[in-house]
Amino acid sequence: MKRLRWPTWMPIDPYIVLLLGTVGLAALLPARGTAADVTSGASTAAIAFLFFLYGARLSTREALDGLKHWRLHLTVLICTFVIFPAFGLAARALVPELLTQPLYQGLLFLTLVPSTIQSSIAFTSIARGNVPAAICAGSFSSLVGIVLTPLLAAWLLGGGAVGFSTDSLVKIVLQLLVPFVAGQVLRRWIGGFVTRHKKVLGLVDRGSILLVVYTAFSEGMNQGIWHQVSPVRLAGLLGVEAVLLAVMLALTWYGAKALGFVREDRIAVQFAGSKKSLASGLPMASVLFAGHASLAVLPLMLFHQMQLMVCAVIAKRRARDPEAAPDASAETAEASGDGSAAHPVEGQPHDRVLR
Repeated sequence: MKRLRWPTWMPIDPYIVLLLGTVGLAALLPARGTAADVTSGASTAAIAFLFFLYGARLSTREALDGLKHWRLHLTVLICTFVIFPAFGLAARALVPELLTQPLYQGLLFLTLVPSTIQSSIAFTSIARGNVPAAICAGSFSSLVGIVLTPLLAAWLLGGGAVGFSTDSLVKIVLQLLVPFVAGQVLRRWIGGFVTRHKKVLGLVDRGSILLVVYTAFSEGMNQGIWHQVSPVRLAGLLGVEAVLLAVMLALTWYGAKALGFVREDRIAVQFAGSKKSLASGLPMASVLFAGHASLAVLPLMLFHQMQLMVCAVIAKRRARDPEAAPDASAETAEASGDGSAAHPVEGQPHDRVLR
């Protein structure tokens, strides 16, 4: 029997379908009472375990080895944690005509989330860019984002975000930072186990995030906040995110050219500097926004699917560029020990795309 696969002609990441299905389940059968307490506790434990696994997987040595390419990594960090938030703050002018205040807060939070790792590597490899640079850039962004995203959220959202308080920073430290550091410390002993069982642990990753989404949207349903979102508002949000993604893709590509980066480095800057991590953002939002996380993560979920679809097309076009080198980048990715050179939409493990 042939193994069932997601149709290659369908540009929608199947994990996004699962996420949307989970949102639908929460809308029809939200957890209430004792069930809500159980799912909330399980979600808290799942978030801590997720970040423990992130710490155990992330190679600090790989990140440190990439310090020699500091200009590229600094450029990606500026795009991720300076330029993106600046556009997020500028979107405040769209409230209330186009966006509601909760949707704007979710959009602003989206701009504070770190970059992706696996999908940035995969798209860079497809486009024949600098894969080692994409590995290091994504790693740096994740490391910095563990600390910087909550701090930026406290600064930019602390005064007006519904459900957000500076006390959430304590939860961030206990639920995210401490498990992450523990994973890094124990990596030398458990790193081999994590690598050998990455497929099983990938299922744990995705299942944990589905649980976080179900818990967040159940709480939203119980509080009736979905009455604040209309189809017109959702269309407006999608339009704003499309413009944001287009601007960041153009800025990272032409900005990297203006800074003197070669083509391979420009590709790494574009894919690492224009995307946001759903895997990191969802748990952070669940901790930071508590019962109001459902609207906070909606913009991130929509942006994630949009960036995958658009970047898949761009990566394929970059691979056909006349100046594209042979398959050197794919060989480099294989030599670096990263298995993410496969296409992130067509046949690639979805836990790699998610981040």
